[in-house]
Amino acid sequence: MKKRIVLLMAFIALVLAGCLNTESDVKEDDSSTDSTSETAEDKGTGTASAPTIEILGMSTSEDDLNILRDQLTKNGFNVELNIQPDYGSFTSQKEAGNYDLALNSWTTVTGNPDYAVRSLFTSDGDNSLFADEKADELVNKASTQLQDEYTETYKELEQHVVFDQAYIVPLYVSYKAQAVNHEVIDESTVRLPKSRAAVWEDYDFVDESKRDSEPLILQQAIGALTSLDPIKGNDGSINTLNTNMYVRLVNLTDDDQVVSDGSLSLNHAIAEGNEDYYFLLRDDINFAAVEDMEAVDTGERVGAEDVVFSLERAKDKDSVPDHRTYSLHESMKEISIVSDLSELDTAATDGGTVREKLEEGIENEITELVTDKTQADNDSGVYQVVKVTTENPFPQVLNYLAHQSAGIVSKDQVESINTYDVEDYDVNTDIAYGDQRTVTEGNSYDNTLYASGPYIMTHKNDYEAHFVKNPAYMPGTEKEPKISEVIVKFIQDPDSALSALRNGEIHILNGVPETKYDIVEEDDKLTLQQNESNGVSYLAFNMDNREVSSSVPLRQAVLYSVNQEEIISFYQGNKMNAVSTVTPLVDTGLSLEADSEKVKELLSEYEGN
Repeated sequence: MKKRIVLLMAFIALVLAGCLNTESDVKEDDSSTDSTSETAEDKGTGTASAPTIEILGMSTSEDDLNILRDQLTKNGFNVELNIQPDYGSFTSQKEAGNYDLALNSWTTVTGNPDYAVRSLFTSDGDNSLFADEKADELVNKASTQLQDEYTETYKELEQHVVFDQAYIVPLYVSYKAQAVNHEVIDESTVRLPKSRAAVWEDYDFVDESKRDSEPLILQQAIGALTSLDPIKGNDGSINTLNTNMYVRLVNLTDDDQVVSDGSLSLNHAIAEGNEDYYFLLRDDINFAAVEDMEAVDTGERVGAEDVVFSLERAKDKDSVPDHRTYSLHESMKEISIVSDLSELDTAATDGGTVREKLEEGIENEITELVTDKTQADNDSGVYQVVKVTTENPFPQVLNYLAHQSAGIVSKDQVESINTYDVEDYDVNTDIAYGDQRTVTEGNSYDNTLYASGPYIMTHKNDYEAHFVKNPAYMPGTEKEPKISEVIVKFIQDPDSALSALRNGEIHILNGVPETKYDIVEEDDKLTLQQNESNGVSYLAFNMDNREVSSSVPLRQAVLYSVNQEEIISFYQGNKMNAVSTVTPLVDTGLSLEADSEKVKELLSEYEGN
């Protein structure tokens, strides 16, 4: 993902690796790279002239890397493994260009196929893997279509990206699994959504008397946080954290349906034509801040003005340096506050008017609309309504509004922190809103977060992050957070994380390895929860200045060397076949099958060029 490592991640890599090396520097630095190789000649299946493929990955994926090395070696390649110990060093190597193939994973956390492809497969995507005009056209075409139309378009896209051009090599779709210590945590309160991140406000102890006296202890692998500004991060380091710190206009159910439940909106409505989307806002959420390591109610309501500000900056590539999520929100043309009540009566929706749709199930009918959030009073029928208008008909915009990057931030607070000029931003001297340095223990600590969600981070270090309940988040409702404190421990190694769960050091482990399901199931105090996921693992080719960058036959030879069935067998059947990142969402009918004879033909074609 060529654009994934930009200013802020470069800073993180500097902190983790000590310095950001050039390509030649990194190659010479044996201490930063655990490289192993096994050639076709070593195996007795090739010659020293066989093409060499360098695969970059992290130590947590060493099993996959070893399987891939063996499969490629058997098909006539020399293979070098560049195995890095952590995400920081992995991304440093990627930035230096030291790979032919990088082992990546992608989870479509919005539950819609456009998200599965736009960021990765478009030329200007914020995690773009390649530049290809035909891929751009197909992604944009599919985004305007409904499901009965877009299946064929996504099939054409997969054919082009995977088989015709071999930009990526799909490996598998993962199941989603987590383990819960049911002696401590009420397992019925722990959801396992297919796409959405963990829903902390629902969690509860078996012994409810512990809500205010003991912390909920969770785990995640990555401790270096991209950014706590929701638009500046889109990775595993912050997705769950930001989802629980910032409320959104809508949410996803566990099976990826878009709902208003538990969001900033009481209801939402789509006007005829699928270009105008209306959201009726609730008035019982205030921003929380941190004082003396405690969460306090700022008294500032989360309102329509903040929604407009948040979504305008979300769709503007230049609103912040290192904007990582703008491509998710570019479909929005205008975000506005509705002030004329008659608009809701004249705008039609399926089966009635927008007003009728917005009033479904609410206690008090809409009698007045206000543009000043301090004047909203739902009990008196006084509401705020936000309208999002898209450039073209695009129902999938709702899925993007459920993504953590559409989290609502405080207009006043963010503007008071981000006083720098974006074009002159210096990561070494300027401190942006959400910079992890501001919440890290030590001399740099200066917590300026304003959380609109159920929890706010008070502080972190290299080992864990601490969160406390937002005292002004839907108080008195079923969505008021039940547990007062949450600790997220940073444990990268899956085996160590599982041991921590079994020893009672953490309460829930999200991401149980497939090879460890039996250990969880045999532990009397643990419950294993499983669901299908939208997570796809794949290899991405380096499309800059490598032999594989310019040779389609060479890339295709690698593609047809990979045997997904062998990988799935290693995981005891707990993986599913993949073709692309869209596989879990749309059945295109395509499949990848290993073909050694085709590999020989493709390598001959490559050698003849």
